[in-house]
Amino acid sequence: MQQDTADQIEKSVEAVSETITESSVWAKIVEFLEFKIIDFSYASEGDTHEIVLKVKYVLLVAMVLLVTTYVLRWIKGVVTRKMPPDDKVKFTTVFSFARWLIYIIVILVVFDSIGINVTAIFAASAALLIGIGLALQTLFQDIISGIFILVDQTVHVGDIIEIEGKIGRVEEIKLRTTRAVTIDNKVLVIPNHLYLENMLFNWTQNGTLTRESVNVGVAYGSDVQLVKKLLLQAARTHELVLSEPEPSVVFMDFGASSLDFKLVFTINNSFRAQFPKSDIRFEIDRLFREHNVSIPFPQRDIHIIQKPQ
Repeated sequence: MQQDTADQIEKSVEAVSETITESSVWAKIVEFLEFKIIDFSYASEGDTHEIVLKVKYVLLVAMVLLVTTYVLRWIKGVVTRKMPPDDKVKFTTVFSFARWLIYIIVILVVFDSIGINVTAIFAASAALLIGIGLALQTLFQDIISGIFILVDQTVHVGDIIEIEGKIGRVEEIKLRTTRAVTIDNKVLVIPNHLYLENMLFNWTQNGTLTRESVNVGVAYGSDVQLVKKLLLQAARTHELVLSEPEPSVVFMDFGASSLDFKLVFTINNSFRAQFPKSDIRFEIDRLFREHNVSIPFPQRDIHIIQKPQ
């Protein structure tokens, strides 16, 4: 009987000890969660505002952001599952910008729901936000321009564009910038807002075939039919010049010192057009020398009038 009573007392002591231990651990957890990371007050328009940031708020925000991230990934996967590759790239670029806006909205909603005065935060940092807004004005112009480019399909990857006298093949379109490579293998990083402020020439929006031309002048008195024949021969013998549509010659004008012609032809790689155009000029010079067709240079007659002494 005494042994049973001793056992019961021992069990009761153990239970009380476990309860005390659990209570102590839970108290420490609660104390940790209630720890104030930020705690300050400020006066505005006669009212006192207090901003308190506790550990539990930080953990809550982290958990909400984690859930939001998984939800956004799921939505992205569902939407892009059956999209064509080109549309998928455009959607991913726009979605990456929209994702950050969603994160900001979620954080503000969480702050407001847990009792943090979001208005007070904005009021306390109004001057800072104005400065940041002014500094990021061009950045947001680039981002909005990038969205317009992706939506209206003004420029595609692989297009050859000319802007502000610079020519390049588009390699990558991002929200803020477009990356293009010139024929000299130099990288052009073009801020997207320039598309809205400048005239853009897209050489290949209607296809990869482009009409190129070479201008040449011949001396007055030359056989113009022979000139036309030689120009067409120079174009047709080049391997990069397409037979359809056929090359053509346009008699441009009676110039001050020459009869001006334009040789028009079609190639399939306008990005490297300067090389076939150079070859055709070499061939024109050879054919003209061979057939005694001269290319004049500007001449001026100078009359010297002497005044009587």
